Amino acid sequence: MPPLDPTRFVLVGTSHAGNVGAAARAMKVMGFSELVLVAPRFADVLVREETVAMASGAADILVRARIAATLAEALDGVSYACATAMTPRDFGPPTHAPRALLSRLASEAQRVAFVFGSERYGLANEDVYRCHACVSIPTHADYGSLNLAQAVQLIAYDWREALGGYAVTPRTAEAEPADVAAIQSLLEHWQRALVHIGHLDPAAPRKLMPRLNQALNRAALSHEEVHVLRGIATSMLKR
Repeated sequence: MPPLDPTRFVLVGTSHAGNVGAAARAMKVMGFSELVLVAPRFADVLVREETVAMASGAADILVRARIAATLAEALDGVSYACATAMTPRDFGPPTHAPRALLSRLASEAQRVAFVFGSERYGLANEDVYRCHACVSIPTHADYGSLNLAQAVQLIAYDWREALGGYAVTPRTAEAEPADVAAIQSLLEHWQRALVHIGHLDPAAPRKLMPRLNQALNRAALSHEEVHVLRGIATSMLKR
């Protein structure tokens, strides 16, 4: 049996089925699984074709998701609820930027819920008042409108980072760098090719080859890259 997910994402009054699917996808890529919808526009939103299509591999989140009639029901069992809003309310819980608040919450053993409002109207004041804090995603002052699923993705990412994040998979192996002899052999090959096509005059070479030598040294070519460049020189000599 998988461990209990301590995080719940709650979508209130969602009107677009695609946003539900995209939100499920946003949750899954950050390792979260508990989704609750409060009074969505469509009762069958979790199984709609657009929802499943936008979930794009996160259909298991939709299968486990549930629909609640009220926000109070959706928050049952939660110890700390965060409302999301673009602008703070005149009255209600304190408003925080996500990272400052989430880093503190991550150190506390709590069941946390993130509550998102409808696409058109956001959260009603009474819904915000039910929450312990309001999280406002910092955006450009002239345009702060975020798509619902985008907002879910940003909060899910910051919360996952606060919880410890995921490691970035390193490259399997670095290419073996070409040695000095390989670079000099390449230069000789290219010199013959450049003379062949008339780009280099042997009688007045100027500093073309030394400059090319310096450029190749800065490029730190691998043996495979040297072979590619030698192949080009070979093609030039055949013209």
